[in-house]
Amino acid sequence: MATNNLPIFGTKVLIEIVRDILYFPLWWYSRGLIYLVTSLFSFLKNREKGLALFVWIKNIFKPMYAQTDWQGVLISIFMRIVEIIARSIIMLFWIIIALASFLIWILLPPLVIYEIIFQLI
Repeated sequence: MATNNLPIFGTKVLIEIVRDILYFPLWWYSRGLIYLVTSLFSFLKNREKGLALFVWIKNIFKPMYAQTDWQGVLISIFMRIVEIIARSIIMLFWIIIALASFLIWILLPPLVIYEIIFQLI
């Protein structure tokens, strides 16, 4: 006996599609935003570990290569300051990238809605 399940499953699929469309903004600005923020913090934490910026800052006044004379200490401090500045600039770049992706996440749905409305008018 053949049955036509298209109306039954078709309405279920349409209900799921409408539910997903209505739930999307809620997810985007709640769970999705929380997931993005935790991912960005994890990303920045890994970038800092890769750059070892805090290790350089923590050891700024320790002489490199156990050079305890005043020339070794002076060169060590100067080189560490140069390294800290360079690594801070790189870290600032990654922070700007993370902030830009956060702003894009926040502003993308209103921008898309605006563009759809603009095309309809």
